[in-house]
Amino acid sequence: MHLLITGGNGFIGREICRRAVADGHDVTSVARSGPPSPDQRGPWADAVTWVGADVFNPKEYREFLPAIDRMIHSVGVISETPSAGVTFERVNGDSAILTALEAERAGVERFVYISSSVTPPLVDDRYLDARRRAEESIADLDMPVVVPRFGPVYGPDQPHFPAVVNKLFGALGRFDALARQFGEDRPFSVEQAGAATYRLATMADPPESPVRAERLAALS
Repeated sequence: MHLLITGGNGFIGREICRRAVADGHDVTSVARSGPPSPDQRGPWADAVTWVGADVFNPKEYREFLPAIDRMIHSVGVISETPSAGVTFERVNGDSAILTALEAERAGVERFVYISSSVTPPLVDDRYLDARRRAEESIADLDMPVVVPRFGPVYGPDQPHFPAVVNKLFGALGRFDALARQFGEDRPFSVEQAGAATYRLATMADPPESPVRAERLAALS
């Protein structure tokens, strides 16, 4: 199976790539900055085809899509820089819609959009609004679309939360009984999020979307 991960050099994307390589799949990543930095690369990275391309410019990566079986979209931000074109609407919403349409056009068998169950701490609600809009827009495409909704994702090199918040989520997430008390918004480790997403992309019969915390925990 050939997987393409948008944002494969990112926090969750790297974990998905690592698992897919370990299982012997062909893996391509599309990200504007190409491969991850040397301190974030493991031996698995040498097996990935790193395509330095902007997801908003499909001409830069469209040639790779006919060979792809499953596409996973892991691009997202939790802060905005409007002057640089980085907004929730554009990055968390429009990027998913655009790449899903490109996947459908190329005949990709399944599209997985990594979404969220909750707005991260201290982040504007427009973050989640953009994700819900993307979910609704791609739900009826002519290919299966799978949407995992994760709560906060913690782990080493976590780029979104302050270190103290990352440690707090880690302390909660390590104890399943405690994590379950958060319901749909339970914290997940990056390893759990990567494992669940990878399985949703590759399993024969994925669950109906959106895929919520209890099922995601079972898959991780």
